[in-house]
Amino acid sequence: PVKAALQSATRYLAAELGPQGIRVHAISPGPVPTRAASGIAEFDTLMKDASERSAMRRLVDLEDVGALAAYLVSDGARGLTGNTLVVDAGHSIIQ
Repeated sequence: PVKAALQSATRYLAAELGPQGIRVHAISPGPVPTRAASGIAEFDTLMKDASERSAMRRLVDLEDVGALAAYLVSDGARGLTGNTLVVDAGHSIIQ
């Protein structure tokens, strides 16, 4: 439900703000090893499993998320709005 709400809110905001020239996107990262996340029970096991199950056999990091954000604010993405972009090294395509 949370994922669907994020996608819906992103689309509605994009439709509402588009006439003002404002683009709206959501970035949905996969598991990111951060200091805050390290407090999660069995964190190392979760990260290892996520890495092994992703299509690219790695985790994303904050630089991956930042690079996507930089692209979205660039002129290269000027024709895009209302998208939820997943940056997870292919983790979401492997079930």
